[in-house]
Amino acid sequence: MTIIYVDTLFLLNGVIDYLLLLAAARLAGEPLLRWRFALGGALGGMYAVAIFLPGLGFLAHPLCRLASLVLMLVTAYGGSRRLLRQGLLFVALTCALGGGVVAIGLLGGTGLALGNGVFYSALDIKVVLLSAAVCYGVITLVFQRIGRHSATDRELVPLRLRLGREQVVLTALVDTGNTLTDPASGRPVVVAEGDRLGPLFPPDHRPGPADLTDPSSALTRLGTGEWKARFRLLPYRSVGVERGLLLCVRADSLELDGQGRGPALVALSPTPVSDGGGYQALIGSVDGM
Repeated sequence: MTIIYVDTLFLLNGVIDYLLLLAAARLAGEPLLRWRFALGGALGGMYAVAIFLPGLGFLAHPLCRLASLVLMLVTAYGGSRRLLRQGLLFVALTCALGGGVVAIGLLGGTGLALGNGVFYSALDIKVVLLSAAVCYGVITLVFQRIGRHSATDRELVPLRLRLGREQVVLTALVDTGNTLTDPASGRPVVVAEGDRLGPLFPPDHRPGPADLTDPSSALTRLGTGEWKARFRLLPYRSVGVERGLLLCVRADSLELDGQGRGPALVALSPTPVSDGGGYQALIGSVDGM
């Protein structure tokens, strides 16, 4: 007879669900909202416990499982434009982990088991926590290696912008689809998230959200005095936008990966340039800067 302890059952499934939610978000390139993942993991842990409670066996029905999965995913990823993608990644990772547990069982392992669709263990709760910490460490190391590989391939490069005495440091994606160029110099234009550049400007000339969405009015308001030569408008085209304008500022200097590239025109995007928040700027070509 297998004895299942409620505290261990809740903790084990909660931690596993948290790690799977975290891993799926990393793979999808989404922001890591850890508190939401923790809440989603807690819901998964409570569902795992509820299945074994007297009178609640109906929760093991496939429709109930699907409903609990949807609730957990909405809790963890709700509001994301990649909710479906993250959900599919979560399911795939769960299936992979389940397959691994079954394989360990076939090889004679007795530490972690899969029963009634949830994970349980007869191990001491301290051992469960230690195992969870090791799993988290492995996942972190794997994704750190992936991040370093991207930097090595020069897909992501550190970017430093200076304007007067102020500076900001961003991560830029080398995007060959970004063909914006400075009409005056012919050099590529950096497209950066406007709210990230706030520290470059004094309060009275700092573009706000309304300025970024209405660049023409912003140029009239901000392009005065010594800042008149700093700000300008840049026309652009993109998918769904036939004729658009971006508010731009001319930075005194730009550094890519520690190498100075001289002055540069920077377009202030009113929206994030990355769905996942892994970078805050776009450059069309490193060599052309």
